[in-house]
Amino acid sequence: MKEHKSVHFIGIGGTGLSAIARVLLESGYVVTGSDRLLSPLAKSLQAEGVRIAVGHRPENIEGAQLVVRSSAIPDDNVEVKAAREQGIPVLKRNDFLASLMDDRFGIAVAGTHGKTTTTAMIAWMLTMLGADPTFIAGGVLNNLGTNAHAGKGQAFVIEADEYDHMFLGLKPKIAVVTNIEHDHPDCYPTPEDFFHAFEDFAAQLGSDGTLLVCANDGGAARLGQIAKARGQKALSYAIRYSNNGSSNLPVAYVAEALTPNSVGGLTFDAACLIKGDSFKSHSRIDLRLPGRHNVQNALAALAVAHRMRLPIDLAVKALSEFRGTGRRFEVLGEAQGITVIDDYAHHPTEIRATLSAARMRFPKSRLWVVWQPHTYSRTRLLFDDFIVAFEQADDVLVTDIYAARESQPEDGFSSQQIVSAMNYPAVQYIPDFSQAIEFLVARLTSGDVLIVLSAGDADQISSGVLAQLKERSY
Repeated sequence: MKEHKSVHFIGIGGTGLSAIARVLLESGYVVTGSDRLLSPLAKSLQAEGVRIAVGHRPENIEGAQLVVRSSAIPDDNVEVKAAREQGIPVLKRNDFLASLMDDRFGIAVAGTHGKTTTTAMIAWMLTMLGADPTFIAGGVLNNLGTNAHAGKGQAFVIEADEYDHMFLGLKPKIAVVTNIEHDHPDCYPTPEDFFHAFEDFAAQLGSDGTLLVCANDGGAARLGQIAKARGQKALSYAIRYSNNGSSNLPVAYVAEALTPNSVGGLTFDAACLIKGDSFKSHSRIDLRLPGRHNVQNALAALAVAHRMRLPIDLAVKALSEFRGTGRRFEVLGEAQGITVIDDYAHHPTEIRATLSAARMRFPKSRLWVVWQPHTYSRTRLLFDDFIVAFEQADDVLVTDIYAARESQPEDGFSSQQIVSAMNYPAVQYIPDFSQAIEFLVARLTSGDVLIVLSAGDADQISSGVLAQLKERSY
């Protein structure tokens, strides 16, 4: 990769490619890109001098020595075809990422849920401890205002994305697996197909590597047991007194004494139980993020700090100052006593966790939820789980399915079928964003909380509602 000093990204506005582009830009590479629209991440790169074309044309690759494309870009894309005709290598992320980690201490975070937040926690923690890590995250770190950075330190922290087998090829020193629950049926038709991909990911650890798995999750605990049986170093972390997996994989890192705190999250104690290498944090961790799942994420970050022989109490302080990432329980603002929150949840387990966290943080509020289903294949596969995932909400609005990389099914499968199957007294289908905004603004009252759950473009609803509420207050 080092011989290619000019790199063009097709689909540069996405979270994955924009992060890689930023790392290369900060490392002195000439970076160009193209996308069908200018996302905020693309605009940020553009403001720093990256030439970004809107739309795909053969001339966009002029001057490139290497082309990197997102998984959504097909072989017949005009820029892909032009590059190949000119003999310019065209790679996907999984072909490219491993070379970025050469000669670095790699820390890769994988899992169906929680990998963005955990990656961001580790990156922030190492930054605060003066390690100046290189990092690539799937969301913008609120503390740092970016989703990537090319650091001068040895640590390279990366969100290991399982989609399209992106995480295969990474060879980290530490691998974290937060959980394993079937997802991406367009890539992995069965749960076992999905699990086997994580087995392959864990197998990439070298003989001196460490696998850290969450023992509160059955899939992650199973992976740890398999890794340990084949001679790898596998350790687990868990909230104490929960289902801590099999006794074949004793819990090494625990969180306990969880209590709500005044900053909207949970406070807890952390300890390492490894004989001869134990610790107990001298300060309680005042996490600013709500939900038990975020306690697990923070505990994984502390385990990484311990494996790297970093001062635990300084790591605790850094995690207590962590403010989350964009669209992960991100409080956009408040107007007329109404709180508006964006969240990326697009899987039933994530939805339950987010709504549980919201109930913990706002126990007396009326909870309005807007849900934009993400991809037809996922929505169809997990249909029965989705229709019962909203018990903690008072009112639910469902938009059209965000197709992403997929086409409309021939049988006409849609959000209307989901709404018809949901047994809630206050749920309705409103496909149009402007109508949803109008509906919400007319009904939200002081003390209410609105959460928009979307991995697509329905964040337009949350921003639109907040803007109108602010305008109405003048």
